[in-house]
Amino acid sequence: MTVSIGIAGITGRMGRLVVEEIRAAGGTLAGGVRRPGAGERPGGALEPDITALARLCDVVIDFTHASTVAGHAAALAEAGVGWVLGTSGLGAAEEATVAATASRIPVIYAANFSPGVNLMLALSERMGAALSAAEYDAEILEMHHRQKVDAPSGTAIGIGRAVAKGRGVMLEAVMQGGRHGEVGVRRTGEIGFAALRGGQVVGEHTLLFAGASEHLALMHRAFDRRVYATGAVNAAFWLADRPAGLYTMRDVLGIP
Repeated sequence: MTVSIGIAGITGRMGRLVVEEIRAAGGTLAGGVRRPGAGERPGGALEPDITALARLCDVVIDFTHASTVAGHAAALAEAGVGWVLGTSGLGAAEEATVAATASRIPVIYAANFSPGVNLMLALSERMGAALSAAEYDAEILEMHHRQKVDAPSGTAIGIGRAVAKGRGVMLEAVMQGGRHGEVGVRRTGEIGFAALRGGQVVGEHTLLFAGASEHLALMHRAFDRRVYATGAVNAAFWLADRPAGLYTMRDVLGIP
């Protein structure tokens, strides 16, 4: 099946890789839109806005910014176009918009498109269920390149949500986003986050369960962001003939 794919953020680092992966997979590149101030060498036709792009394609892959979510959601829902959303840093309002949009069009919203990370999310949930909060403290450490603007990363938050789901709690109720100064003793059940930024690290995530007598760590390292582009394109092909609904990369990969 030939799938026509548009790219929101086509001139960015991820957008340029997605262009290459669409062509390698035999898809049709419909064109793209760029963020204001971005470069002019997309490798595909630039459209004036997301509404114009939506008219040309079956699915839009979106790696832009949280501030674009509301506008993109409205345009894609109006056009009946599938949405593969990999933008990080979404707040509660943006996530609610994504969920509402999924009642009208098929949406894949993923913090990370790599197979390894999505397997890590599944394992994190199982480990959270198996290792009680009373006996094992859960901490998440992530490192990314110096240009990344949000922290913790979307993937780190996804790992935290998986652990929290395994433990039957909401992450927002137990999340400790950072420690500085006199923070007091660690609360039982807390899920802690630490974010490092430096150099050109593509992405590193470690989930640590620390018990009194043992530590257990689960780690993922990405060495080439192309793995995310390949995953996003695979997601677009998978999404093209799906009914409206909110899907994840675990659905795409068949990970229970």
